[in-house]
Amino acid sequence: MKRIFCWVSFISLAACGFMLMLGLILRNDSLMAASPFALLPAGLLIAAVSFVLIVRWLFSWRNLKRALKVVGVFGIFGIIFYVEEDVRGWLAWHHIKQQAEAAGERLDFASIIPSPIPDDKNFALTPVVASSYEFVLTKDGKRIDPPNTNVVNRMKMSTYQTGMTDTPTNANWVRGGFTDFKAWQTYYRMPETNSNGVTNEFPIAPQPQVPAVDVLLALSEYDLTLEELRQASLLPDSRFPLNYNSEHPFETMLPHLASIKRCAQVLQLRALAELEVEQSDKALDDVKLSLRLIDSIRTEPLLISHLVRIACLSITMQPIWEGVNKHEWSDAQLAEIEQELGKLDFLTDSKLAMRGERNSSLAYIEHMRRHRSYDDFRNLVSFDFNEIDRHWKWSEFPMVVLYHLAPDGWFYQNEATIVKLHQEFWLPTTDPIKHLAIPTMSQKANATISSLNGMPWNYFDRAFLPALGAAQRKFAYYQETADLAQLGCALERYRLAHKQFPETIDALAPQFIAQIPHDVIGGQPLHYRRKTDGKFLLYSIGWNETDEGGQIGLSDSGSFRNDKGDWVWLNP
Repeated sequence: MKRIFCWVSFISLAACGFMLMLGLILRNDSLMAASPFALLPAGLLIAAVSFVLIVRWLFSWRNLKRALKVVGVFGIFGIIFYVEEDVRGWLAWHHIKQQAEAAGERLDFASIIPSPIPDDKNFALTPVVASSYEFVLTKDGKRIDPPNTNVVNRMKMSTYQTGMTDTPTNANWVRGGFTDFKAWQTYYRMPETNSNGVTNEFPIAPQPQVPAVDVLLALSEYDLTLEELRQASLLPDSRFPLNYNSEHPFETMLPHLASIKRCAQVLQLRALAELEVEQSDKALDDVKLSLRLIDSIRTEPLLISHLVRIACLSITMQPIWEGVNKHEWSDAQLAEIEQELGKLDFLTDSKLAMRGERNSSLAYIEHMRRHRSYDDFRNLVSFDFNEIDRHWKWSEFPMVVLYHLAPDGWFYQNEATIVKLHQEFWLPTTDPIKHLAIPTMSQKANATISSLNGMPWNYFDRAFLPALGAAQRKFAYYQETADLAQLGCALERYRLAHKQFPETIDALAPQFIAQIPHDVIGGQPLHYRRKTDGKFLLYSIGWNETDEGGQIGLSDSGSFRNDKGDWVWLNP
C-alpha cells in the first residue's frame, strides 16, 4: 500500500511539473492552468488514506475526546478572532465616519446624485442628445436590457473613416503644433472604395479645392445634427438620466460620454477649418457648443465623467489656441471666448469627483461585504462591469477563499482608510476659494497608498485609490490651462489695440481681462516676459513646483507630461 501511494504521488508530481514547465516554455495558459489537475490522483489517494487513518484513530473514545477538545479550543479562538476583528474594524469605521460627518461630509452615494430638473429645461432630454443613451437607458434612467437596436445614436460621429488606417495626426497645441489641412484633405479624398475594400464615408468634391474647404465638405454630413445640437444647447440646464439606482454605483451606465467626446473632436476640426477659410463667427459657434457639451455633464458625481470633460477641453483648446496665435479671432470674439473659459472651475469640480469616487467605493465595498459574490471580486480585479470573466483562475483561488471568509471588520477597515485618505489628502489637494492646487497633499496621499502592504484590511484601498493622484493633477493642469488661455486671449486683445504685447500682464486689467489669475500652484503671479522678437513667454511653475524657465515637461519618447516641467501657453 505504501509503495503504491509513493509511486502514484511521484508520478502525479512529475506530470504536474512537466505540464507546468511545458506551459511556461510554450507560453500556453491552458497547459499551465491544467497542470494542477495532474495532482488529482495523488490528492485523492492522500485524502482516502488520511480519512482511513483519522477514522481508525477516532475509533478510540479517548482519542475522540481529545479531538473534540482540540476542535473546541480552535473554535473558541476562531470566534474570538472574528469578534475582535469585527469590533476593531467597526470602531475604526465608526470613528472616521463620525469625524467626516462632523466636517460636513455625507458618505452615502445618494447624497451626491444631482437633483432633478424640469424636462423642458433639460438639454440632456432633447431628442438629439437622448439618442446617445436611449438604446440602453430610458429617459427616466431605467436600464434597457437587451439594448434597443432600433435607436440611432445621432451623436455618434467621427472625423475618421471606419476601418481606415494611416489617419492624419491631430495637431497638439501643448507642443505648439498647427493643423495640417493638406493631410486631412488627402485623407478625406481617398477613393470611393480603396484597395482594402474600405468605403469612403464622407462627401468629396469632384476636384480638389482649398484643403480646409474639402475638410468642411467632408464634415458637412454632420451639419444638421450639429445645428440641432446647437439649438438644444440653448436650454439652461442639463442632467442625464443615468441609472443611479443600480445595485452599486460602479454599475451606473455612461453611454453618453463617448458620444460627447466624439462630438468635441468633430467640432474641433470643423472650427479649425472654419478659421482657416476666415469663417471665425462659425468657428466661435462651434467652440462655444463644444464648451456647452463640457458643461452638460458637470454635475455628474463620477470621476470618469470629469475626466471626459477634461479630455474635451483639451480638444477644444486647439482651435482657441490656433486662432489666437494665427490672429484669426476679433477682439469681440476673444472677449467672448475669455468669458466662456472663465466659467470653468475644475478645482471645485474635483471636489465633486473625489466625493463621488469615495462614496462609490464605499458603496461597492459594502455591497461586497454583504454579498461576497465571486463576480464582485472579479469586477474589482478587472474593473470591467459589463463583461465578467466567470472562469476560475488558480492564481486567484487563495484570495477568493480569503474574500469569502474575511471578517466584516476587514471590509470596515478598508472603508475607514478610504475616508481617512480623502479627508486628509484628496479633498484638501484643491482649494477653490483660494484658487489653488496643492501638489504636496497629493504626493503625501500617493506615499501613504504605496505604504499599504496589500493585506486584506487594505486590499480594496490599493485597488480604488492609486489613480486619484493623476486625476487631481489633471484637474489642476486644466484649470491652469483655462486661466492661461484667458490671459492668452487678453494678450491678443492688447496686441490688436496696441500693435504689440504689454511689458507686464498687469497692464491687461481691467480693460482686457477683469482680473488677472494667479498661479494655481503656489498662488504666486504667473510668469510672463515679453521677448525681443515681439512674442512672449507665459507659464505656471507646474506640478513639480519648480520654475524651469518655461520649459514644458517631456517623457523620454518626447510626449508631453504634466507632472514635469512648466505649464506653458505657447506663443510660437
